[in-house]
Formats: sequence, structure tokens, C-alpha cells
Amino acid sequence: MSFNIAIDGPAGAGKSTIARKLAEKISFIYVDTGAMYRAMAYYFLTHQIDAGDEAALRAACDEIRIELVYENGVQKVILNGRDISGEIRKEEVGNMASATSGYPFVREKLLSLQQDLAARNDVIMDGRDIGTCVLPEAQLKVYLTAGVSTRAKRRYKELLEKGVPCDLREIGKDIEERDYRDMHREIAPLKAAEDARFLDSSEMDIDQVVDAIYQLAVEAGLS
Repeated sequence: MSFNIAIDGPAGAGKSTIARKLAEKISFIYVDTGAMYRAMAYYFLTHQIDAGDEAALRAACDEIRIELVYENGVQKVILNGRDISGEIRKEEVGNMASATSGYPFVREKLLSLQQDLAARNDVIMDGRDIGTCVLPEAQLKVYLTAGVSTRAKRRYKELLEKGVPCDLREIGKDIEERDYRDMHREIAPLKAAEDARFLDSSEMDIDQVVDAIYQLAVEAGLS
């Protein structure tokens, strides 16, 4: 039987970085659900489809093929045969993903693939609704969070290191807006599963968070 770890939480909490490092530590497959939603958002943006045009978004879903592949231990996101791993981390892609991920047809496009992967493999999956909707039977569910100011500073530093011009105040505002959208969308809103373990990373570094979740996994039965 596979062992599944679900990590949920708001934008900028460090879910993807933590999940990747933990997956490497315990030799699990990391399923980047956020990257999958971002891949769809990237398709919508590059085809100039408005986030509010439900009919056009629905029709576009039929044209989208997404694969997660590993090359030399590095996960790559393939959209319709093209590697877009470097494109999907842009702010506008993240905002489009947040604005469109609540549509049922967008979720349905990806849900069966995610659940099939988890049924066949030991996986770590992170997102907004993994413990509540995607993997409700996961052996460990973690709700990873951090204060808005902490998340904004982390994102600001990340963008500066990449040479991307940015404004800390605007980043904080974007994070607050995305939190509100994610928590109030009709389909699969961001919330902690009833049996999730809360972990606030505001005063923790990456390795401390990885170790904390690893200990929770051991307590949940990871051998």
C-alpha cells in the first residue's frame, strides 16, 4: 500500500520547496499540483483567454496535455510536448492559476491523474486542497502556513535573486488577494483538513520545516 503525504497551505508558504526536499529525503515521488495548474494557466495566458471567459476556458481544456517527467532527478513540466518549467513561475501565471483553478472542469482535468499517481506510488503532493479533496485518505496531512509579511519577503527575495524587478508592497498585496480568492472560491476552497497537522514556518528555515514534517510522517506510520 502506498504512503501519501498531503501538504496544503496559502501561497508563498514554501510548500513546493519543502515537499521537494522531503521527497528527496525519503525517496518519495513529488507531485507538483501547483505546477500542473500553472501549466494550464500558462496555456490560457498564451492563448489570450480571459480568466472570466468560462466557455473559452472549458473549450481550451480539451487542447491541453500535461506531463510531469524527471530528468536527472529534476522534475519538468511538459505542456503539449513542450518543456515550460521555466515559464510557469512568473507572477502573472500564478495569478491566472489562482483565478482559474476554482473552475470544476479545470480541476477535473487534473484530478484523476493526481489520484492515480498517489494510488500507485509513495507520493508527496502539495497544493490548496490536497488533504480535503485530492487525497482525503492520505496518511499524513499538513497545513503549512506563514504570516503574510513573511511570505511576501520570501517571494521578494526570490524574485530579486532571479533579477526580476519587484515591489515588496505589491507582492504583499497580491498574496493577500490570492489568499482571499483561494479561501472563498466555491469549488475546493483553501482550508485545512479536519485531521491536518498545523505547522507555522514563519520562524523556521527550510531544513527545520522538512525535519518537522518528517517527524510527523514517522508518527503517522512512515517506516
